[in-house]
Amino acid sequence: MRAVARTGVDALNPRTTTTSITAMSTTSASTASTSITSAFDLPDRLSAKADPRLIGRDEQHFAALAECLEQSIAELTDRLDAERKAPGGTGREAMDRDTEIHRLTARLRALRRFGLDLCLGHMVSADDPEQAVYVGRLGLTDSTGRRLLLDWRSPAAEPFFGATHGNPMGLASRRRYRWTDGRISDYWDEVFASDGFDGHAAALDDQSAFIASLGSNRSPRMRDVLGTIQADQDAIIRAGSRGALVVDGGPGTGKTVVALHRSAYLLYADPRLGHRRGAILFVGPHRPYLAYVADVLPSLGEEGVQTCTLRDLVDEGASAAVEADSDVARLKSSADLVKAVEKAVAFYEEPPTQGITVSTPWSDVRLTAGDWAVAFEAAPGVPHNEARDQVWEELLTILADKHDSDDHDGDRGVSPARLRKSLVQDRELVTAFNRAWPLLEAADLVGDLWSVPAYLRMCAPWLNPDEVRKLQRADDVHAWTVSDLPILDAARQRLGDPEAARRRRRHENVLAAQRERMTQVVDNLIDAVRDSGADGDEGEGLVRMLRGQDAKVSLVDESELTVAEPDLLAGPFAHIVVDEAQELTDAEWQMLLLRCPSRSFTIVGDRAQARHGFTESWEERLQRIGLDRINLASLSINYRTPEEIMAEAEPVIRAALPDANVPTSIRSGGVPVVHGSVSELDAVLDTWLASHADGVACVIGDPGFRATTSRVRSLTPELSKGLEFDLVIVIDPESFGEGVEGAVDRYVAMTRATQQLVVLAG
Repeated sequence: MRAVARTGVDALNPRTTTTSITAMSTTSASTASTSITSAFDLPDRLSAKADPRLIGRDEQHFAALAECLEQSIAELTDRLDAERKAPGGTGREAMDRDTEIHRLTARLRALRRFGLDLCLGHMVSADDPEQAVYVGRLGLTDSTGRRLLLDWRSPAAEPFFGATHGNPMGLASRRRYRWTDGRISDYWDEVFASDGFDGHAAALDDQSAFIASLGSNRSPRMRDVLGTIQADQDAIIRAGSRGALVVDGGPGTGKTVVALHRSAYLLYADPRLGHRRGAILFVGPHRPYLAYVADVLPSLGEEGVQTCTLRDLVDEGASAAVEADSDVARLKSSADLVKAVEKAVAFYEEPPTQGITVSTPWSDVRLTAGDWAVAFEAAPGVPHNEARDQVWEELLTILADKHDSDDHDGDRGVSPARLRKSLVQDRELVTAFNRAWPLLEAADLVGDLWSVPAYLRMCAPWLNPDEVRKLQRADDVHAWTVSDLPILDAARQRLGDPEAARRRRRHENVLAAQRERMTQVVDNLIDAVRDSGADGDEGEGLVRMLRGQDAKVSLVDESELTVAEPDLLAGPFAHIVVDEAQELTDAEWQMLLLRCPSRSFTIVGDRAQARHGFTESWEERLQRIGLDRINLASLSINYRTPEEIMAEAEPVIRAALPDANVPTSIRSGGVPVVHGSVSELDAVLDTWLASHADGVACVIGDPGFRATTSRVRSLTPELSKGLEFDLVIVIDPESFGEGVEGAVDRYVAMTRATQQLVVLAG
């Protein structure tokens, strides 16, 4: 017999205690050991769980944990203060110092934020039932080397999440805690041993920790669910990062939870990622979604993941409008049109077919078409604008070599510096080079595609005349749409920064001027040393130090140098996580492929929630856009949406997509779906707010609605995707549109509710 110890708790009101967990984490060990029972704040109806036989081991462990937290916070604070006061150094030394300050700050912030509730629970091995291994958000070891908390991402912690009754993974039992206001307000035991509860200290309950958590109220931000990760989700979280992993699942299956926790896991466990290695980019569908999940990764101990929407990848994305013409949007969704940018840029990298003669005060030098061709091959693979200086330098080298080879009698001998100065001042040469290899702006390049039909036909010869005509803009060619963004992005990546060369030249000029000043300062200091009468080893040592590179570096005034702010979204990234990936066009996928040379992706989505249809398989779609090594994992259990709501939502999507992968709900909310009139909206909200002190509601589909409280949101169906709310009120769903897009919008809107759904018709 295998038994599960469970309890059902929807809302807990823990009684007040005199000692807080935060205070305990900063008190002495003796104080912690005498007041540790405040970690358990169980309501009266769960008083049986306060039996010392059940929580005695936990009390002792939390006492040690409180002491360790106090010491760790003190030590980290001292180390951080020391690092901040230490000399900044230069180069790699300065970078290492900044990295260490960031690491210490993040660790200290996590310890202070959570205190004892870093602990998620414990597990007991079948081989050693007298010892419990405690699993936490972070790993924690005391001064004696005793492991008090095992990091949830470590291989040794995997059974805590992955053990099932079919595969106990060596566990005899597992305990998970619920923390409320820094105290344990409930806990749940699962026993995997074949002899059931005989000999085990475990509390029998009627629901699991996971089921109990599903009915809890939502908040404006998603909370991590480390304490209730399920075995099927954990297997996906811990899967390897090679290639593309597709996580396919319908509403409420935990796709976003998996994606976020997987990001934190990979940063910890994958040797290609994390500290001083490759970075992760997390791409969400829209800004409300990113705001909703913003707190999850920091709560998992990770702050280094870059998050964005596709709009954020391009400067023009913030103001880009939706493409009004569906045919134009379809044409621009093609990966081929994105790749046409290469030909558009290559047009400006064709070497001149005519030579020129360059005159110097000493001789005339012929620059042939072949010389131009050689120079134009000087920077393969370098973005166009950034390659410009290298091509120019190659031209000057070719001319200088030709000049020297023509100087047979020595009468025209000239220093390389004088010759170079003459060449760079030659107006005809500079004009010819500027015409042959111009600086280009991405916006101008793409604007030319939409305004010069012959240029577009040359770059995209597969387009027929009608398609070329459709893509032309009669008005402002820079009135960008969302469909333009992948093409603008490809152009910017291929061209590079047109200001980079100018910044580099300014940088070099500043350094040259500083070197002159440094030389003068060093010479004056050396004279002062010698005038002071210092002699012998001491005097020579000072002179050598002043002439050394360290002294020169220390005199550099970095405030004079112009440093461009780094583009944190430019990549490359070692791994990219894409949520709601079913919405991406082939063109938009190119934006991400450009930033991930390793082709390492976690792709999360639901084909049935694709607003513009998704008739092919994931493998077919991803192979077409350029991915291989594709693995598919499916989530089919709806943990979020009560079965009463899914019973009404399922026919909505199946009417348009009969083969939709509709997940199975595992719980009943006990609240039927309510139908009514739009005129009842205010009354419905007022009634709900009056009877619910916590939780968040959302009105979907009424653009004119304005909420009077932060507990009520108003969104379009598209912007509600990926979010969840206690109460959802869908306004006039039949007005959302026809066909697949309308059905998907209705399905998405209805399945955002975790407790109650109200549908109001116009």
